[in-house]
Amino acid sequence: MAVFRDVMPAFELFQPTSASDAVTLLAEHGSDAWVMAGGQDSFDWLKDRIKRPKVVVDLSQVSGMSGVRDLDGGVEIGAMTTLTTLVGDPLIRERFPILSEAAGVVASPQIRNQGTIGGNISQDTRCWYYRGGMPCYRAGGNVCYADTPTAINREHAILGADRCVAVSPSDTAPALVALDAKIVIQGPSGERVVDAEDYFIGPGIDITRMHVLKPGELLVAIRIPATWAGTDYYFEKVRDRPVWDFPLVNIAAVKVVNGGTIERIRIVLNGVAAHPWRLAQVENAVTGKPADESTAAMAGEMSIEGAFPLRHNGYKVPLMRNLVKRAIRGVQEA
Repeated sequence: MAVFRDVMPAFELFQPTSASDAVTLLAEHGSDAWVMAGGQDSFDWLKDRIKRPKVVVDLSQVSGMSGVRDLDGGVEIGAMTTLTTLVGDPLIRERFPILSEAAGVVASPQIRNQGTIGGNISQDTRCWYYRGGMPCYRAGGNVCYADTPTAINREHAILGADRCVAVSPSDTAPALVALDAKIVIQGPSGERVVDAEDYFIGPGIDITRMHVLKPGELLVAIRIPATWAGTDYYFEKVRDRPVWDFPLVNIAAVKVVNGGTIERIRIVLNGVAAHPWRLAQVENAVTGKPADESTAAMAGEMSIEGAFPLRHNGYKVPLMRNLVKRAIRGVQEA
């Protein structure tokens, strides 16, 4: 299928100055509207002419949707806060350095200066078949081009696939799930708050989207409670190049270790499934055990149970296992 690039289709541009005005516009135009935050993902779609919205709602002028604020020992982050801001914000660095580290490895400095936290967690998958305009399941067709005998699927899912094997590309999403963040959504009926773990959805729930936002709704803020503030953490992103690239696999873990024993822990991976993949069974298994090589080995083996690699992404299985081991025992022993 031919793809015409760099010449965007015509659309009507709105630049509301409040979240309520933005929600009104989205409700009025429904599926014809496209929400644009930093624009890094939006302009790719528009230039490739694969997405052709009649209306673009640009959030760059909305007041009150950016910045980091104290919230009872946690923080509230406006959805339009740039990734660069998160990297340097003193509250984030003091209380939740795992999020600062995750934001700091997104793409490149130029993109982090423009890209937002709301956009980073809400971006669409980067499967090249889907983004190339192929009529796959996610685009409304009846085949997954990445899951065929001749497919190039090196970056695709090894867990939780249901017809579609595309993965979530976000670096900050697993950190937010690990921190038990809450996603604040504003819509025509008012505000609702969902756990970050429930914000992301897989193809078994809805194959056409990767999050729970409905037409007419807007992600306005992210709230991180104080539960994991100041605790030990581990974050690592494995990618082909040190800048720009999306994760092949990344991991975010927070834990409390007392006297060498793991008291509580949360472990989340991304790049292995359509949504951030929390290892709840592994967390339960290692709680109360020493943070040593034996526990790490057990956790690593448990983490890959049920993995189903495709033709070209079998390397993700040992990679995932080893990242989990490093998160438990510490990188110094790797």
